[in-house]
Amino acid sequence: MKLFHEILGPVELPDRLERIVSLAPNVTDALFALGVGERVLGRSAFCHRPAEALSLPVLASYTKTRTELLRSLKPDVVLLSTGVQRDQALRLKEEGFPVYALPLPLSPYGILENLSTLGHLLDLEERAAALAHELSERYGRLKRRFDLRVYFEMDLGGPITVGRGSYIAQALLHLGLKPIFLDVPQAYFAPDLEEVRQRAPDLFLYEPDGDELAHYGPMFFGFLEKLAERVAETLGQG
Repeated sequence: MKLFHEILGPVELPDRLERIVSLAPNVTDALFALGVGERVLGRSAFCHRPAEALSLPVLASYTKTRTELLRSLKPDVVLLSTGVQRDQALRLKEEGFPVYALPLPLSPYGILENLSTLGHLLDLEERAAALAHELSERYGRLKRRFDLRVYFEMDLGGPITVGRGSYIAQALLHLGLKPIFLDVPQAYFAPDLEEVRQRAPDLFLYEPDGDELAHYGPMFFGFLEKLAERVAETLGQG
């Protein structure tokens, strides 16, 4: 199949993708959710969801690749994300690997769009559409459950919060949890804790497991439901 990618330019891949390497956690999650985990030959060190992926060989960190090992697997496609992995994707393409990079989502609906893209690449459009519809319905049931101003923080090697342009901020807004830094035109940044105090949020939200909402694969919607349950319990609504 011949495709045009806005970052990679012209891309040519086999019509049927049987030998897949996924170097992005969201993509690995999506591949298993679509029922093609048996086609995945390798992963990155950060691809630890679902648990079945842990048995796969580690071919890369988030930005560096073991190219000789990757070449020995003769993949039909190497899947990554854009953003931090943009340069890695371009480098692998220059080295002759068949590469495709899925875009970073700007909202939870972008996660569903990426499922549709994978469905097209893998000739699984009906399966991808059904999964996207199910996840969209679950997301819809969370709409406006609360009405609070919140400070959200996750640990990505240090405290990180969210501002405008983040799919996490959009998801929190959907729940009725308005991030206090929504006026900041930066998707992710290290917070000034004194400014957090001055902005006086109604509720502080901390990611207990570090990277659940930072994970933008299909599992994101389950993690968001879990967050909603935690908030409801905290407010005595559980």
